Amino acid sequence: MISLAGRDIMHSWGKFVFTGMGLGLLIGVTLSMAGIYRGMVDDAKVLLDNSGADLWVVQRNTLGPYAESSSIYDDAWRGIRGMPGVARVANITYLTMQVRRGERDVRAMVTGIMPGRPGTPGWPPYLVAGRQITRGHYEAVADIASGFKLGERIRVRRNHYTVVGLTRRMVSSNGDPMVFIPLKDAQEAQFLKDNDAIRQQRRRTAENPAFNRPGVPGLLEAVIASQSTNPYVNAVLVQIEPGHRPERIAESIRRWKRLTVYTREQMEEILVGKLIATSARQIGMFLVILSIVSAAIVAFIIYTLTLGKIREIAVLKLIGTRNRTIAAMITQQAIALGAIGFVVGKISATLLMAPIFPKYVLLEPMDSVKGFAAVVVICVLSSIIAIRAALKVDPAEAIGG
Repeated sequence: MISLAGRDIMHSWGKFVFTGMGLGLLIGVTLSMAGIYRGMVDDAKVLLDNSGADLWVVQRNTLGPYAESSSIYDDAWRGIRGMPGVARVANITYLTMQVRRGERDVRAMVTGIMPGRPGTPGWPPYLVAGRQITRGHYEAVADIASGFKLGERIRVRRNHYTVVGLTRRMVSSNGDPMVFIPLKDAQEAQFLKDNDAIRQQRRRTAENPAFNRPGVPGLLEAVIASQSTNPYVNAVLVQIEPGHRPERIAESIRRWKRLTVYTREQMEEILVGKLIATSARQIGMFLVILSIVSAAIVAFIIYTLTLGKIREIAVLKLIGTRNRTIAAMITQQAIALGAIGFVVGKISATLLMAPIFPKYVLLEPMDSVKGFAAVVVICVLSSIIAIRAALKVDPAEAIGG
């Protein structure tokens, strides 16, 4: 029975192999789609891991700072730092924008970090080249995926920054590389208006009669000065001391500081369950469509190959070959076709599609195992049509015209 299927495959091996290669490209796309979803989830988890935080303190009733806009006063960290069980805190800002590099723009998440040392929440945990930020202004650390080089000057809004360090796998939940700059510069880049907008705002303030009352000296100057500073950040990152429960500390901050606090599990649920949920459903639909198309292709190919050897099947029936032997032969050919396609698809997904895809593609071994099992099931089911056609063959056709 095994040699029967093998002999038939060897008889037309060229057609069989090239058909399997074509199917393999489709399977490679399917594996890549699953890898894209895995990569999106991994990007979200890497973002949380690299922040070094146990708690995220954000604006009340928001899902910030990654899934929603959040704005809190930059002095809120002082009150949080003094609470029991809190080890370290740090302000942070996030702004996804186009960073100017020469004549082209790079999509990046610009992250403002507080002065400190490695291990401070929000800082990149390690570098692959250069050093960390040591000055209060105009220095940057960038992820190597941005394409920036050490010593290169980049522009964020109105200011230029020198890249002093490079890190790896520091990305946003969307896969955009991160660029770290000092917090004060990031606050200016995110919250300050341009010069024309500032002048217009000052003129409107000066023309407001409420700020020009004779009995309140210096009120106008105070208002204008407040418009030139931006005491806001997107979140406060909190590290807790060993032995303390994150949820208890989070509840204390919610109660006494009137802010929203998320633990690691809650923030991961926001990123994975809400932020990339729509993309996950889209990828799931593509996987279903590709599976259906793959099944249709395998069914059509096996059916065509079966019709091409109707006379041979009739001869087998004439000499007494049982129906289950013929069915097994067709099923084995379908599985062999799927195996060739899976090998080609796995190689193409690993060596061709994943490296050149613009987003991070994570191909996990268990997904490959599940993918191969799915291919085998699809091939077995797809061979049913060809088996039914083969079993209807009349042995008399072997001696007919």
